[in-house]
Amino acid sequence: MIRSHMYYLIILIIIILDQTTKHFVRVNLDINQSVVLWAGVMDLTYIHNFGAAFSILQNKQVFLISLTSIVSVVILIILVKNVKKAHWTMLLGFSLIIGGGVGNMIDRIRNGYVVDFLEIKLFSFPVFNVADMAVVGGSALLILYILFFDQALKMRKDGSHGQ
Repeated sequence: MIRSHMYYLIILIIIILDQTTKHFVRVNLDINQSVVLWAGVMDLTYIHNFGAAFSILQNKQVFLISLTSIVSVVILIILVKNVKKAHWTMLLGFSLIIGGGVGNMIDRIRNGYVVDFLEIKLFSFPVFNVADMAVVGGSALLILYILFFDQALKMRKDGSHGQ
């Protein structure tokens, strides 16, 4: 029972953490202001992103909100149907993707843009936020699941050993 509900709790925690950090940045920084967190490595830089990842699809908020809504609902249905039998990497991956997607969708609905604030200075990388980290982390877990666990679980279930 705890295992099943843990994934829904993770979704909620991601949304709350994402929205709390964005609120902190909005309240404490001016737009385009940067604060050094770790010299030469990471800054807190408050920007508005009117697009999606890497600023693609600029000013397509209705499309992005619609896409995020559909994808989140589909993934949530898959999560609910499989929560008691699927591998934890798949379930955690789905939970992170939903939480991150909803976190950014809240910004798009409320503001018309997404608040981004984490800037890695070591290499040229777009400014991002907690929701973005959750989506990327969740996607990485799904890739891990597909590459290493999905096939192994199917073989074990079928009783075959790669023949």
